[in-house]
Amino acid sequence: MPSAAEREARKAFKEAVAKVAMSEYERAQQAFHANRERLKAERLAREAKLDHEAGRKPKT
Repeated sequence: MPSAAEREARKAFKEAVAKVAMSEYERAQQAFHANRERLKAERLAREAKLDHEAGRKPKT
């Protein structure tokens, strides 16, 4: 049976691992959203250019 000190150490270790995993998840989510916004802006710019070249009004 683990001692109180071992239980505390395991608890602290689990919390640290969970914190690292969560920050990795958050970084991945931020990168995903930034990339999605960049791609959306590029798509809208392409569509606006095509609309302009075709003489159409841009979409809103």
